[in-house]
Amino acid sequence: MKKALVTGGSGGIGEAVCRKLAEDGYFVYIAYSSSEEKARKLAAEIGGEAVGFDVVDSAAIKKAAADIGALDLLVNNAGISEIDLFTSISEEKSSRIMSVNLIGAMNCARCVLPDMIHRKSGCIINISSMWGQCGASCEVDYSASKAGLIGFTKALAKETAPSGIRVNCVSPGFIMTEMNSRFSQEDLELILEDIPLGIFGEPRHVADAVSFLASDRAEYITGQILAVNGGMVI
Repeated sequence: MKKALVTGGSGGIGEAVCRKLAEDGYFVYIAYSSSEEKARKLAAEIGGEAVGFDVVDSAAIKKAAADIGALDLLVNNAGISEIDLFTSISEEKSSRIMSVNLIGAMNCARCVLPDMIHRKSGCIINISSMWGQCGASCEVDYSASKAGLIGFTKALAKETAPSGIRVNCVSPGFIMTEMNSRFSQEDLELILEDIPLGIFGEPRHVADAVSFLASDRAEYITGQILAVNGGMVI
């Protein structure tokens, strides 16, 4: 059975990705930082395993990777955001956003790649954001971190392709998750006006994109950014 590790696996998008990969036949390791109860509940439901570590902690990731063993798929989904003016975000919050969203993904990839390279097989999928493609006012740090994730995807894809490893990126638009529950009904109506397809994205839409990129149907695809945003950013 193929094995997959999904960071931020207990969140809205992460949960949908874990469920979809389990349907696809993967044994899924659900990585969590603080939501242990949710991760363990999900693991019990899909027949996976909850694994606790902070993606900023390289030592913890190395230990988890060693315990898990050879992986076929890594999904870097862990992420945090903060909505505020760029000049109002503290250095501590800015550093944390960059560390989790970008450096965390790099940490995880660095830990699992040696074995993938040795086996000349593996797949890494990074979850970015449409704001990493076009930028968002009042989410400057978040946008920068997600843009960095896109650059990381493209560069790593070139470096690891000779070893048979594919690296791609899914770039979600506005997805109805707990992270976006802070928006008022008025805000949601305004956002919806900017989505050409006229509907909000759901976690399953992102999960389906991950499922495709992880499958043999995408065997000739690497270094690409798959936008899942209803036409909001083209």
